[in-house]
Amino acid sequence: MKKRWTYKNAGDPGIVEGLMKSLGVDRVLATLLVQRGIETYEQAEKFFRPKLEHLYDPYLMAGMQAAVERIDKAIQNGEKIMIYGDYDVDGTTAVALVYSFLLKQYSNIGNYIPDRYAEGYGISYKGIDFAQEHGYSLVIALDCGIKAVEKIEYAKEKSIDFIICDHHLPGDKIPDAVAVLDPKRVDCQYPFKELSGCGVGFKLMQGYCIFKGISLLELYPFLDLVAVSIASDIVPVIDENRILAYYGLKELNSAPSKGLKAIIKLAGIEKHNIAIDDIVFRIGPRINASGRMESGKSSVDLLCAGSDVEAFEMGSVVDSCNDDRKSVDRTITQEALSIIASDIEQQKKKSTVLFNPEWHKGVVGIVASRLIETYYRPTVVLTESNGFATGSARSVPGFDLYQAVESCSDLLENFGGHMYAAGLSMKVENVPIFIDRFERYVAEHIEPEMLVPQIDIDSKLDFSNITDKFYRILKQFEPFGPGNMSPIFVTEKVFDTGDSRLVGNDKEHIKLALIQEDNAKVFQGIAFQMADHYERVHCSMPFSICYSIIENTYRGTSTLQLRVRDIQYINDILDEWEEGHQTIEAER
Repeated sequence: MKKRWTYKNAGDPGIVEGLMKSLGVDRVLATLLVQRGIETYEQAEKFFRPKLEHLYDPYLMAGMQAAVERIDKAIQNGEKIMIYGDYDVDGTTAVALVYSFLLKQYSNIGNYIPDRYAEGYGISYKGIDFAQEHGYSLVIALDCGIKAVEKIEYAKEKSIDFIICDHHLPGDKIPDAVAVLDPKRVDCQYPFKELSGCGVGFKLMQGYCIFKGISLLELYPFLDLVAVSIASDIVPVIDENRILAYYGLKELNSAPSKGLKAIIKLAGIEKHNIAIDDIVFRIGPRINASGRMESGKSSVDLLCAGSDVEAFEMGSVVDSCNDDRKSVDRTITQEALSIIASDIEQQKKKSTVLFNPEWHKGVVGIVASRLIETYYRPTVVLTESNGFATGSARSVPGFDLYQAVESCSDLLENFGGHMYAAGLSMKVENVPIFIDRFERYVAEHIEPEMLVPQIDIDSKLDFSNITDKFYRILKQFEPFGPGNMSPIFVTEKVFDTGDSRLVGNDKEHIKLALIQEDNAKVFQGIAFQMADHYERVHCSMPFSICYSIIENTYRGTSTLQLRVRDIQYINDILDEWEEGHQTIEAER
């Protein structure tokens, strides 16, 4: 699939020069900092040296005082407390953190994860009934609840108090709970708005520690769970999240909880330094899988495990769920691709909407994302659940998916989400009308360039600039994530040394050996799923690559490697320019 290369603004030259002098770094590194909003020595020091003492005062968050006082009252009175959370990674890590920490202070406590299929997302009537039946008088809801206005009224009728800890956008009305902690509340002055749900739970426990005079050193070991939530929920890894993720990764690498230690071992990553990508691709999907395939309660039990034996047993259950999830998701993806491949009209559309009542509800969001890898356009995948067509939608950068779904709201029973992801349900008979209406909206509002994958490039870079010092400083930009993505560079006029070769079971990848014009240093690279470039790369003609720099460890030896994202050829770029130029002339 052809990709567009776009270059980020290099920033104010004067500010870049100033950072070069004050930090003693080269122009590329100074430019990377300015692109990330870092313009002074002091800002750079905070960026490169995150400190736990720079975490914000939890009492800046609206509702914090009322929340900790209600928890303290419940403990003093011997009330039964239930920790309630969503079934995804953010929700289960949040429940595990708050439950495990409070359990050290108080024993009359339980946890609850709603069933994805029987109860759906968020606070449920069934969950409230469960609380009443089992004598819970206080519920701490995590990663959900900000729009549960009617549910909270229902709970109040049953004399059950709620503390809501959420990070999603509120509706027009805030639920009438004892306390509602959400930095995105309009009336909340908390300085950082992008915490994960687990992050808000951490702030509540931080507030409780301060209130009760408990050393924060007792809370910090739970930062491994916060790091997992930040990476998995794809919140910006900036500001307070950067501090939480930085120290959470330290904890994850040095002294992870027994549950996370079991997942790390089952994922086969116990022997190398765990980074954000390892959480996103190895740890997070395993925690998520139990909620997709069976029950998110299994993940909470794993994350709260008290012994290595218990953790490994629960880890094996979660790992098995992940294997099942992968198998189901692979099968459905192939079925979906076959449907599109056999339908010429479908291929011509600006959107993809597929419905199969037999597909597994737990993986339709993943399948939608996979389809975008092949057919780069807004995508909705639907199945049947409880008599309705239900599913997930995913978008491409720049296109507001939520607006597209909302334009069809009269056809929907429920919908929610944001610009790039949404969930929706409708009567089965409305599906054909929805397909037509959604396609019409997308076709009228999407820009042509949005249908071509875009690679955002930080800077051009010559191979001669990639020194040990350069990479040492680049490593300090970690942890990477939204708002601070791993930098992508472009190097022009590179050549194959003649040693590049096809690798992989089906020879689908290229193992590259590259040099740049006027520089004899050879750099190793890997270009996944790019075997179709091999003949041109191998023909001794110059080309350009865009890539990120990674450290590859093999048999105990670490070397720098270029993770190639795309390859462009000078002749193709010239042809493209000439074609565009001729079009402009013709239009004149």
